[in-house]
Amino acid sequence: MFTGIVEKMGTVVSTQKLKNRTYAMHIDFGKMLKDTRIGDSIALNGACLTLVGKRGTIGTFDVMGETLHRTNLGSLKPSSRVNIERSMSLKDRISGHFVIGHIDGAGTVSKIESQSDGSVKMTISTDSKLTSMMVEKGSVALDGVSLTLVEVASRGFSVYLIPHTLEVTTLGIKKKGDLVNIEADYIGKYVLKLVAQYAK
Repeated sequence: MFTGIVEKMGTVVSTQKLKNRTYAMHIDFGKMLKDTRIGDSIALNGACLTLVGKRGTIGTFDVMGETLHRTNLGSLKPSSRVNIERSMSLKDRISGHFVIGHIDGAGTVSKIESQSDGSVKMTISTDSKLTSMMVEKGSVALDGVSLTLVEVASRGFSVYLIPHTLEVTTLGIKKKGDLVNIEADYIGKYVLKLVAQYAK
């Protein structure tokens, strides 16, 4: 379980192809890695992965084919930046919203509009299956970042990014056409499923 509050940006050092469409991904955490243990759940760009190795400041993750298919992790290359959040503890304040770390799908940045107050309005194009789980002023996680939905349409949605978010997460370096991982609010998923069952 995560909160969608990114702790820092890490850097992809390398990826190594293993067998059965599995990849080993090596991420430079910096000093943060000292406070982790093998087996910890850590979100990379919002995708919950298990730390399987650590050496110096480099953490290693095994990334399965399903994860590569559903997320933007498969497009990462050496020197790519990634958002990192360790799993929450019971004593943490929940500043964002409950984020599971199970990516529902990806979207494409279709528009980036700078605002007079220094914020940015980012519009994401995606499948209607994802937007059906969203409501205006509800929550969504983009690359693991907890955000509030501004507008929701059938094939896309928009969010506002404050200067702090632009500075400390990968959303600040996204360009038009880039992929972002999307996790809809899990409450919306259950409500949608229940409504569909009763409508039968």
